[in-house]
Amino acid sequence: MITSPHNPTLKLVRKLRQRRWRERLDMFVAEGEDLVEAGKQARWELVHELHAGRDVAPELLAAVSELASGTRVLAIFRRRWATPDARPLRLFLDGVRDPGNVGSCLRSAYALGDAQVVLAPGSADPFAPKAVRASMGALFHRPPALAPEPPAGRLVVLDAHGSTPLWECDLTPPLTLCVGAERTGVTPALRARADAVARIPVRGDSLNVAMAATVALYEANRMATRERHA
Repeated sequence: MITSPHNPTLKLVRKLRQRRWRERLDMFVAEGEDLVEAGKQARWELVHELHAGRDVAPELLAAVSELASGTRVLAIFRRRWATPDARPLRLFLDGVRDPGNVGSCLRSAYALGDAQVVLAPGSADPFAPKAVRASMGALFHRPPALAPEPPAGRLVVLDAHGSTPLWECDLTPPLTLCVGAERTGVTPALRARADAVARIPVRGDSLNVAMAATVALYEANRMATRERHA
């Protein structure tokens, strides 16, 4: 059992809080029984697995945990990326910088149409602790891809000031939905390329990125289902 805070594995866990070390070592941390089990079930390469009271003193595991209440199990996995594919529905994240939003987008994309998430340069790290937690295991079932621009095909950009209400757009597959950075939105180049710039009519302030993506994914999945059963 690990009883020293200077143990190399615990030092590695602390290093992996930082993006530069996750990228350099090609590893990341998942905390909690459900996330660790999801990674193992999806057969991701497991580097280390630590259980409080079995492999490491509970207070030491709590000290390296990102969770306020600590954790009973923590694992280090090797990172895995997908390649952009011809999936009927894709979600392109154009510089979304909040890791919680990235993780939530992964969760919604997997739940609503099994869409592939594609991240543009400048987006938050989907393997950051906050993103991994927010994905609720979706990261392991459907890992994201990296690409400088959306895949070829029909593109619908979401924008609070878009010209067309979302439900008036053709969201049937094949389709790429695009959401942008939290403050600046989608880049002008992508807006110019889009087949439609859609807005989600709401009262008050606009929805955050993850909520807007979830609404759009739901609507796209609804339209695709209706078309299949027409």
